Amino acid sequence: MNTQELSQEEIRSIGLEVLARELGPAGLIRFLQMYEHGNGDYTGDRENILPRQTAAQITEKIRQNRREVKQ
Repeated sequence: MNTQELSQEEIRSIGLEVLARELGPAGLIRFLQMYEHGNGDYTGDRENILPRQTAAQITEKIRQNRREVKQ
């Protein structure tokens, strides 16, 4: 099979057939759930949770942590 000649939909369809055959229905569903797109605004949430820091501040924290580990 030359996958270069297949459309995206054909590759998807063949892939799902193989997964269903090899994993069974429950295994196929579990596999697909691993690749399900999440929801929400990760970037916005991250900005609300994590403090705003400069690269210099992050670098200094890394250096401090490395010094503590060496002690």
